[in-house]
Amino acid sequence: MRVFVTGATGFIGSAIVQELLGAGHQVLGLVRSEASAQALTAAGAEPHHGSLEDVDSLRRGAAAADGVIHTAFIHDFSKKEACAEIDRRAIEVLGEALAGSHRPLVVTSALGLLAAGRVATEDAVADPHSPGGHRVPSEQAALALASRGVRVSVIRLPPSVHGTGDYGFVPGLIRIAREKGRSAYIGEGSNHWSAVHRVDVAALYRLALEKAPAGSVLHGVAEQGVTTRDLANVIGRHLNVPVASISPEAAPAQFTWLTRFFALDMSASSTKTRAQLGWQPRQPGLLADLEQGHYFAT
Repeated sequence: MRVFVTGATGFIGSAIVQELLGAGHQVLGLVRSEASAQALTAAGAEPHHGSLEDVDSLRRGAAAADGVIHTAFIHDFSKKEACAEIDRRAIEVLGEALAGSHRPLVVTSALGLLAAGRVATEDAVADPHSPGGHRVPSEQAALALASRGVRVSVIRLPPSVHGTGDYGFVPGLIRIAREKGRSAYIGEGSNHWSAVHRVDVAALYRLALEKAPAGSVLHGVAEQGVTTRDLANVIGRHLNVPVASISPEAAPAQFTWLTRFFALDMSASSTKTRAQLGWQPRQPGLLADLEQGHYFAT
């Protein structure tokens, strides 16, 4: 299968490219720079110049492929609504190119758009009032494509997709602990983050591309929940800084923009996903990955 991948040189997208190539697929990857094009070519894929805001490039890429995997997203929390609208429009353009063909489109979503405080399942409905509520229109736009002859599926990712090269929330917590001289958790630290290794979730994207039914909602979750206290303890030990419980009122001074995410209980199940696609995560869990030390290399 010839697969058009957005975000092909990103942290998750690059793992997906390797997974697809290893399974015998061809990859056409969206790139914005010549450096990215060279990296993609070296990986064995074909570059396709464009961006999420260049809808013509998206349309051409999807039209030239047997299926599409959409992982690109502009992560700028200072203008999150605008970034979410770019994502929604990109999904609509990709869907328009595939409409009526029953070709697969795999779209990336997030567990942060679900109500926190309980174990989220694949049947949970996106909540516009959640911390990730700005991404709800994207998920809704994607699932609506099932009625237009697109074999669309949505993969919700947990707050931690970990592995070498991670630049997400966990590196943010490590950077904050270094700067503040302590690794903290809020209250009892009994709230949870679900997690998955990038290599494992790359396999899930391939499986969704190959066989997920239209309208599927999938959870890319290997670990249902790691407590924030355990996460803070590992970070503190590796940085050799104190580990402390802080009050919710003191959290913004410690965690700044990460506060609202670190305070959430984002546990999630992938039972339905595993049964539906035969997905079996095999890589180390989040804490085991942290213990390997690469997250703390300076």
